[in-house]
Amino acid sequence: MAVDALSKAMTELEEDEVSALVKSRLDGGIAPLEIVNALQAGMVEVGKRFESGEFFLSELVMAGEIMKDAMTILEPQLSGGSSDSKGTVIIGTVKGDIHDLGKDIVVMLLKGSGYNVIDLGVDVPKEKFVEAIKESQAPLVGMSVLLTSCQEAMKDAITAIRAEGLDIKVLIGGNYVDKTVMEHVGADYYGKDASDGLKVAEQIFS
Repeated sequence: MAVDALSKAMTELEEDEVSALVKSRLDGGIAPLEIVNALQAGMVEVGKRFESGEFFLSELVMAGEIMKDAMTILEPQLSGGSSDSKGTVIIGTVKGDIHDLGKDIVVMLLKGSGYNVIDLGVDVPKEKFVEAIKESQAPLVGMSVLLTSCQEAMKDAITAIRAEGLDIKVLIGGNYVDKTVMEHVGADYYGKDASDGLKVAEQIFS
């Protein structure tokens, strides 16, 4: 399958190759979301290599930069160009975690699909989530996490939201997030990749 060439170039940190493949695929009429998924598959592999000690922090940072450059090429193509907002989504990386790559891709996809996104950034305390929900009355909040050590911070934030009696659905996402984690922290949905986030939003706003 052709997609693997891009995932592989991403994993091998071949900056020029990634950029060339992204452009040629766009020119060839391949859907931008498909290209994003191929890039993400490469990023997942980079994450695995980092965890196994094959890659170091410098490689992880470089992969992030390559991904950001690729998304810069893709962003105009992802924009739906519709001026009517489909609705508001709040998103942030939980307290103690400063990873923003996954979150930024979801933000880009949501904006490109016509949603108004309130991006709270990284290392977001529970109070900030609660405050943003009260102010915006958004029906969906997304929480991103990469570090397993920050799982309890995510649970605390969701508990705080529920304690306020706010009527909102919580979507969590991250490289190790699954149904077990979702049930443990008390979320309503979980996403394995950025396009899952988009699917959940479409379900809630339909």
